[in-house]
Amino acid sequence: MDVAVLQGRLGHTFGDADLLQQALTHRSHSSFHNERLEFLGDSILNCVVASLLFDRYAKIDEGDLSRLRANLVKQQSLYEIAQRLELSQFLRLGEGELKSGGFRRPSILADTLEALFGAIFLDAGFNAARDVVRALYIPILDTVDPKTLGKDAKTLLQEYLQGKKIALPLYNVVATHGAAHNQEFEIECLVPKLDVQVFGTGGSRRAGEQAAAKRALEAVQQALVKTPSASRRARPRTAQLKLAGIATSQSEEMTGVAPGKHESSAQADSVSELPQSSSSHTKTA
Repeated sequence: MDVAVLQGRLGHTFGDADLLQQALTHRSHSSFHNERLEFLGDSILNCVVASLLFDRYAKIDEGDLSRLRANLVKQQSLYEIAQRLELSQFLRLGEGELKSGGFRRPSILADTLEALFGAIFLDAGFNAARDVVRALYIPILDTVDPKTLGKDAKTLLQEYLQGKKIALPLYNVVATHGAAHNQEFEIECLVPKLDVQVFGTGGSRRAGEQAAAKRALEAVQQALVKTPSASRRARPRTAQLKLAGIATSQSEEMTGVAPGKHESSAQADSVSELPQSSSSHTKTA
């Protein structure tokens, strides 16, 4: 595809076309690859995102800002941005990577996006690179809840279930759709204890799992609101027994013997302790 389309999506037209070509070139293609640009772009990305967070969240401390930034610049976040740009259509890969589906690999797409940031910096300076990063990240920040520190849906679901002492969710690939270069994955997410089963789709298995996890979290929260825990169901019964004056001794609970059976046993013991019959005494006399 014409790289002019990509430049339009980025909002930057390269003065040096070679820099753009290098940024899009994976090491499997040639020695003129993008790894050094990726190194540069990673630093620029962290700086710009840090500045955005500093300006936007005045009441969040340094530790939480660092955690929020880490979630925003990690591979999965970059991969999702690369997907929106349809960056896979512009990659320059070696034959082996092409055959193995490298154009879909999150690590390759995330690294290429960082390389583009580095290339823009070299082509037009820091302000130009900052503007591109800001344009890509501001829509993301508008949807981020700072209370969750930018954690993804799978992490939020896992932490929520662990807090409720519920087993972790299960993810399964149910189906794949589309051509090899543009596949869509349908993922099932199960939380067996709560009978939750939801589905999500995405351009990769990870993206599909994230979509399914988001729906699962909503379903789990609704299920727990509608269904009280087992411990809460047990309390009213205990209270009713106490109010009715009914008590069960610890020994009864341990032996499992009902009160009536204790009484019968006690009566039997009493009978065995009585003197022998009068006929026995007469014979002795």
